[in-house]
Amino acid sequence: MSEPAGAQALSAAWITTPVGVARAWSDGSAIVRLDLLDDPPSGREASCPVLTWAMRELREYFAGERRDFTVPTGGEGTPFARRVWDVLRTIPYGTTMSYGAVAARVGVRGGARAVGAANGRNPVPILVPCHRVIGADGSVAGYSGGVWRKRVLLRLEGMESAPG
Repeated sequence: MSEPAGAQALSAAWITTPVGVARAWSDGSAIVRLDLLDDPPSGREASCPVLTWAMRELREYFAGERRDFTVPTGGEGTPFARRVWDVLRTIPYGTTMSYGAVAARVGVRGGARAVGAANGRNPVPILVPCHRVIGADGSVAGYSGGVWRKRVLLRLEGMESAPG
């Protein structure tokens, strides 16, 4: 993925994870984007306290030592998408919620597709756990980083039989 708009004011750092390279972008006060890449990016890594914080928490998460993230997150989104992302933050580690259940929590009955679209625009996957949202039938569907990554993340959280 390319640099986010306004990237001249952003700094980035990355780590290798079981789901590829995770590159976090910070505006100095929050992580505003997290890219999941197949290959390491080119360019220089930067350092700021928020990036250091995010890299530590991501390492701990992938080592099985962290269940919740405390690093501040941001990123642009519509008011509806932000409501969806707020619900995603409440889904506990090792559990899932259906797209329809998320829609009901944000007050949009029958809004599973709209939730799916907002989920797909989540600028900080993993940190805001959109991978924990699944189909009503238990299927693992849709993930902006690829369904294989979603399955790996669910298995990492103890859902060994992450449905296909």
